[in-house]
Amino acid sequence: MKKKSNKILIIENEPATRRVLSDKLKLENFIISEAANGLDGLEKALSEHPDLIILDLFMPKMNGIQVLKNLHEDSWGKLVPVIILTNQNDDPHILDAIKDKNCDYLLKTNHNLASIIQKIKSKLK
Repeated sequence: MKKKSNKILIIENEPATRRVLSDKLKLENFIISEAANGLDGLEKALSEHPDLIILDLFMPKMNGIQVLKNLHEDSWGKLVPVIILTNQNDDPHILDAIKDKNCDYLLKTNHNLASIIQKIKSKLK
């Protein structure tokens, strides 16, 4: 029996980062959905119910912390695994976000594509 492919939503405003992640994850047999800003990302998350969300913090229309807060107000959204992937490491709200057992935080400058993929796979087990 063929294993179901996991769906991942990438909420990232930087087109190059979004494309690299999307292309690599597709090669790993994930189904990918993308959003270029927080508001669109939140709407897609709540309508599509992906298996995991990759979330940047600095975005137009709605930042990543606001997306997380809105997700956590939804019964499905509070359970979905989220990987915050950002260059920001000095926001005190990040500490509140990563207290949640379903939320991980990766600093873009400290992780290469292979380590990000490894983290995604471990979150989906």
